[in-house]
Amino acid sequence: MTEQIILDRLTGLIAFARAGSLGSYTAAARALSISPSAVSKSIQRLERHLGVTLFTRTTRSLALTPEGRDLHERALRLLREAEEIEQTAMRARSEPSGTLRVAASLPIGLHLIAPALPAFRRLHPKLSVDLRLNDRMVDIVEEGIDIAIRIGDLADSRLLSRKLAPHRLCCFASPDYLKAHGTPLDPDDLDGHETVNLRYQNTGQTFRWPFRLGDREIEIVPKAGVVADASEAVIAMLVAGGGIGMGTTFMAAPHVMRGELVPVLSAFAVERNTITALWPESRRANPGVRAFLTMLQTVLPERMAGARIA
Repeated sequence: MTEQIILDRLTGLIAFARAGSLGSYTAAARALSISPSAVSKSIQRLERHLGVTLFTRTTRSLALTPEGRDLHERALRLLREAEEIEQTAMRARSEPSGTLRVAASLPIGLHLIAPALPAFRRLHPKLSVDLRLNDRMVDIVEEGIDIAIRIGDLADSRLLSRKLAPHRLCCFASPDYLKAHGTPLDPDDLDGHETVNLRYQNTGQTFRWPFRLGDREIEIVPKAGVVADASEAVIAMLVAGGGIGMGTTFMAAPHVMRGELVPVLSAFAVERNTITALWPESRRANPGVRAFLTMLQTVLPERMAGARIA
């Protein structure tokens, strides 16, 4: 009975640490792979035991009380120590096993990672993968992510990183749209066309379209008739004849092969080398992370080469 009480308190402290860092029970539950109600009940039991209120709760927000702020940093240290114990145990095993928490944007997850996972699992059957797809920029350390794959410039110095593969950005449109409205021959010609653009979920900013002009690069923000906060939605609208849009060639490749999309202004397409894997220092020697990195370094260049359609 005593051991169960201690375990309940530890569970409550871990749930409290995550909820305090992420600002909601739902986000903490996602990070811990449990239900929001389980997080809530664990924290309520902890509050009863400690005799203090840790959070001020409303229907829209969750904030630490003064007592909660005093205890939160200590709870975070406990959580970090628990993760270090887990990582030490994993390093002691030469064969990857356990659960690997992987975060990626929706396009990368759908087009590059998910198709490679069945073969990866056959190679490492004792390692299960918890794949979390979201265009929101997750906090890898706070949410307990083992490895993340991102597109774009990096700003988090707490993380180890490795460049994986270049990707190509090009404009696309449906054949029917181009038949009806003509094909632009220069980026300046986009002014006379319907365009569809992307808005980043994590910043709210609209995607600036890059074009290569000789030895220099320019960026424009077209006056878009529709703006969406998911790349897949942009591609779907282009396939439906919504106009011209820009995206990665690895996303557009299946639609180009089916004749649903056509590269536009491909002579001005830009190549980026910003698909990067990131992982915390504490995961440096994790066998699962090492195995996943090896897979990514093999699979992603192959898939990028196969998606060179513009």
